[in-house]
Amino acid sequence: MLSNIRIVLVETSHPGNIGGVARAMKNMGLSQLYLVSPKIFPSSDATARAAGADDLLAKAVVCESLAEAIQDCSVVFGASARSRTISWPEITPRACVQIVQSLRPNTSVAIVFGRENSGLKNHELDVCQYLLRIPCNAAFSSLNLAAAVQVVGYEFFLAFGEQATPSIGDAGVNPLATAEQMESFYAHLRETIADIGFLHPDKSKSIMRRLRRIFNRIHLDTKELDILRGILRFSQNHNK
Repeated sequence: MLSNIRIVLVETSHPGNIGGVARAMKNMGLSQLYLVSPKIFPSSDATARAAGADDLLAKAVVCESLAEAIQDCSVVFGASARSRTISWPEITPRACVQIVQSLRPNTSVAIVFGRENSGLKNHELDVCQYLLRIPCNAAFSSLNLAAAVQVVGYEFFLAFGEQATPSIGDAGVNPLATAEQMESFYAHLRETIADIGFLHPDKSKSIMRRLRRIFNRIHLDTKELDILRGILRFSQNHNK
């Protein structure tokens, strides 16, 4: 499973942290590094901090948006140390590994880490199925970026040789929907419930966030998504 795990860093401000993350990833057998709008990259500081993991830096994929970085991933975890007024399903790194072990073979998984000073924004967490939180001292809960990746990577490395548990869904006949497909579905869902008069403009953001949480828990496959899109299209046509 390690080859299917993608580490995504959003708007990293210090290039040395990118190098530190690359080193932590290589320690734990992770190889996919995606960077969303890094402030400085490539950089000699990143190469120096990578300490031999510069091959990961050389093949790192730089993206302009988080949506681009995770578009072909079916399960997305967002790492955060900050408490949120709106709750997301929270899990530990160990629980994260258990979820990944239960997925169908070759499922692409993204673990997203936010900015060093402010983490991920709420709209970025909206595209994540789970909020990943590393248990630590509540009075000092902010981890260095590379350290956070190291902790998560360690749990994956420990579990790498374990026998996988039964897959989510129907034995992998249909692949799980990707993040890009889910975003298209959510746009269609919002349009449909607005067309039928269910969506109130003042509450649209909170309703859509809760609907996302419902569908994110299910891990829809492509066939299930096609059925739901068909229902939405029928609802729109029937309402005309």
